[in-house]
Amino acid sequence: MDLRTVCPLTAHEALERAALTAPDVEAVVTAESRVTYGELAGNVVRIRAALAAHGVGRGDRVGVCLGNGPDWVALFVAIGSLGAVAVPVNTRCTADEVRYMLAKAKVSTLFVADRVLRVDFVAMLRELGLGTDGRCATLPDLTSVVVLGTEVPEGTTSWKAFLAAADGDVPATAEPDDVLLVQYTSGTTSRPKGVLLTHRNMCANAYFSGARLGFRPADRFLSARPFFHVAGSTLSVLASLQHAVTLVAMPKFEAGEALRLLEEERCTHFSGNDTIAMMLLNHPDRATRKLRLRGAWVAASPTVIRRVIDELGARECVAGYGLSEASPNVAQSCWWEPEEIRASGAMAVEPGVKVRIRALDGDHDCAPGTPGAILVRGWNVMRGYLDDPVQTAAAIDTGGWLSTGDVGLLDRSGRLHFAGRTKDIIRVGGENVAPADVEDVLHRHAAVRQAAVVGVPHERLVEVPFAFVVLREPDAVTEDELLRWAKANMAGFKVPHHLRIVDGFEGIGMTASSKVRKNQLAEHARALLGSVR
Repeated sequence: MDLRTVCPLTAHEALERAALTAPDVEAVVTAESRVTYGELAGNVVRIRAALAAHGVGRGDRVGVCLGNGPDWVALFVAIGSLGAVAVPVNTRCTADEVRYMLAKAKVSTLFVADRVLRVDFVAMLRELGLGTDGRCATLPDLTSVVVLGTEVPEGTTSWKAFLAAADGDVPATAEPDDVLLVQYTSGTTSRPKGVLLTHRNMCANAYFSGARLGFRPADRFLSARPFFHVAGSTLSVLASLQHAVTLVAMPKFEAGEALRLLEEERCTHFSGNDTIAMMLLNHPDRATRKLRLRGAWVAASPTVIRRVIDELGARECVAGYGLSEASPNVAQSCWWEPEEIRASGAMAVEPGVKVRIRALDGDHDCAPGTPGAILVRGWNVMRGYLDDPVQTAAAIDTGGWLSTGDVGLLDRSGRLHFAGRTKDIIRVGGENVAPADVEDVLHRHAAVRQAAVVGVPHERLVEVPFAFVVLREPDAVTEDELLRWAKANMAGFKVPHHLRIVDGFEGIGMTASSKVRKNQLAEHARALLGSVR
């Protein structure tokens, strides 16, 4: 499949096309600024020249530690246009985690905000050993720090001074197979790995995602997905660029503010996972907001997708499945497919990408309709892990098949159904239980706002489900009543052996992408069981 005939395959070419065809369309909108595609393209030209003046060139790794906004987007595209590599920094990380990511990638230039939300990054730089000469004691490869904001420490460069160094017009030189991004994985069980993604990986993925979402030029797309994650960089930023869509960006997700923006910015689409969708659906302000949604991209269960369609009016809502190593989408439903297919969670595999389902207890492929391990091969698969050939070989076999670590099935029509992470599958006696299946049933109860399920040890059955539930109204149902309802509405081996009603998941563990941290939830569940024994 020749992707060059389908869409631009570098980030700067995607922006240049949008600026040519829709220069006056707003590209990025935040609470502080509005930038059109024409303005964004001009900013990228200036930043590219300033980067070159500061010695940034092909293959150099450049850290970007900023909140969601036009500066992040412009820097990302400008860095990539020189054949340099962007290394986004999770702005919720600790100083030690930031040090690890920058050191592992051998970042030579860092762009950092003085403050992002409540995090003081100038103080963090000092904690990392930033001296008045601009060098950092714990980061020997870091030679230049540019600070965006009002507090610019001695030895660093202000954003204004950085831009002032721009000299002339520096051409874009990046090619589709140049690495564009080092995407660090979550690292829930060990140090995070750096996923190497090319322009081709990300730009093609972004194009197909936007096309299947039903994007048209000047559509307005609300996303609170952090740009430092591929759901932000690929599926929000680049998908918007590929289709000249206005990206309405939030610094972090808050359901009431999101509903306000959906109404006031006249958004046609939004992006979210099951948590984000449920928070929108169940927020008390929803009934007062006049929404104009046409579609949405959600990674959620069929019950949640159905509610997004029916209650938020996003009739063209689609489901997606992916992972960082696949840049990220592997499969996504299409806005033009029948509603019952999209609402079921069935997803069409990306064009030119192949998927196999391998048996969990062997090396043979599963028959249609049988769940197993998801393997992927195609243009969306990462180049590999940063400076880690052993882990790369473990993830991608000699035939080019990527082991996703996820469980799903292919139906007889070839559509993919995602069941969950292999490590999250609960092995109840001789049965495999996907937490998402249990959560989907619990979400059907009228009193349930949100449910999350993990496995906990059991002497006889090996593991059993433990469900945590947030109610729509306090005392709407008791734990025993909900368990009795669950027994009547799902297979016996799937019924939670334990259920706790909680106020929310923020105190237990949430990611920057508003996902429940299942590893922390499982630890919490085991601690609860230990406390009652």
